[in-house]
Amino acid sequence: LMSKSLRLILILSFLSFLVKAQSMHDFMIGGGLDLLKTDNHALLKKAQIGLEANYFVVRHFSVGLGTEIWTTNQKSSFVMGARWYANDKVFFRFRGLIGANDASLGLGFAHPINKDLRLEGLGDYYFGGNAFALRLGLGYILR
Repeated sequence: LMSKSLRLILILSFLSFLVKAQSMHDFMIGGGLDLLKTDNHALLKKAQIGLEANYFVVRHFSVGLGTEIWTTNQKSSFVMGARWYANDKVFFRFRGLIGANDASLGLGFAHPINKDLRLEGLGDYYFGGNAFALRLGLGYILR
């Protein structure tokens, strides 16, 4: 018997061959700033900034490395994750934040500015801190 999760993964994997995002073997570098996060109790009292590099293993799936930097406690966290593009603009991402001992699951939207530059808006849920964040950033495709 196949579990519901395994069936969902197989269906999504099959559907992913029908859509196109960036090209296989492209790199994307980018960064973003949390505009709003549920654990921020005062406007402009702290910030969370993320920098990352993604490698497109196939057209619709990338693996990435990066860092998250917090302004309040002067610490940073190493990040490893993956993105799955449902189409050219909408993607899901999962990241592990090593150092912060947290993980996040997000939904994003990439709006092309030109053929290589993307404006990204993301919503991330952080499991460890039970927090939600809205992030705005830029991504640049290296072909």
